[in-house]
This record gives sequence, C-alpha cells and structure tokens, in this order.
Amino acid sequence: MTRGNQREMDRQKAQKKLQAAQKKKEDGLTLQQRREKDAAALREKQKKKEMEKAAAGTNGVKK
Repeated sequence: MTRGNQREMDRQKAQKKLQAAQKKKEDGLTLQQRREKDAAALREKQKKKEMEKAAAGTNGVKK
C-alpha cells in the first residue's frame, strides 16, 4: 500500500527520460545536413589519426 512514492518517482524519471530524448532530436538539421556534418567530422577524425600515425612512424622504432 505504500507504493505511492515509488510511482511518483517512476513518473518523474520517465518524464526526464522523455525530455532528454526530445532534446537530442531537435538540433534543427535536416537529414542531409546531419549526414554532411557527420561525414565532415569523420574526415577530420581520419586526418587526425593519419597525422598521429605518421608522427609515431617517424619517431618510433619499428621492430
């Protein structure tokens, strides 16, 4: 009979989760814009990895 508080806490938790999910989706970008943004981010990440690998290759000793 004392589940009233538990129910209220679950409702609050569900409401927070729902609000967080809605925030993520509302970034104002279309699908095409999001894809372009993600692709650019991946290209930058690849460049950075290649630069690190090149720097490690010239300074490191390979066995």
